[in-house]
Amino acid sequence: MKICAEAELNILEQTLLLLPEKAIYWQQENALIAADVHLGKSGHFRKAGIAIPQNIAQEDLAVLSDLIAQYKPAKLIFLGDLFHSELNTDWDWFALWREQFPQLHIILVKGNHDIINDSHYHQLNIETPMEYSIGPFLMLHHPLTDAKLVNAEGYVLCGHIHPGVRMHGKGRQTLTLPCFTFGDKQAILPSFGKFTGKVAIRHKNDDSVFGVLDNKVIRV
Repeated sequence: MKICAEAELNILEQTLLLLPEKAIYWQQENALIAADVHLGKSGHFRKAGIAIPQNIAQEDLAVLSDLIAQYKPAKLIFLGDLFHSELNTDWDWFALWREQFPQLHIILVKGNHDIINDSHYHQLNIETPMEYSIGPFLMLHHPLTDAKLVNAEGYVLCGHIHPGVRMHGKGRQTLTLPCFTFGDKQAILPSFGKFTGKVAIRHKNDDSVFGVLDNKVIRV
């Protein structure tokens, strides 16, 4: 596995490693956190007759396997949209992958694309809450509005947006990088899946933004 340079962020007396694989390793809880994997998206398009490579889901699962081998987490927390649509052939790959880590505690905080019946996840020993509170954090899929953040019981970690940050060169060149965005009461993670895309979002002046390069996370 390639050597990667993560960025360390200390928040609420917790240490978070922001990884180039677009996930977070939370040291105190020994947990990996990822958002918007969208397994099954390529299978969904293939089922509709659109030519998409078959190995995209396998590549995303391989990255997860590498992270598990490196950090040896006790928990893996998905912040929604783990599987993109209804059951398809990519689910079989996911079920086989799950068998490799029977002791790993997996929680899926359900997102808008998680339409597969919970019973399928429960058969794989995966929990499926709509939100998940642990330590100082409240794990969600959708970001909360500023009005709702006022009463949120914990610092929110979420996904859904597939955030990106636009970088400008000396000329007129621009490049949009996936990014982690940490605000005063909420953080939005980049989408983990390769077949997901990103959208440059408007950040607040006091946000802490970390762009993701191929093998490095940088503060921007």
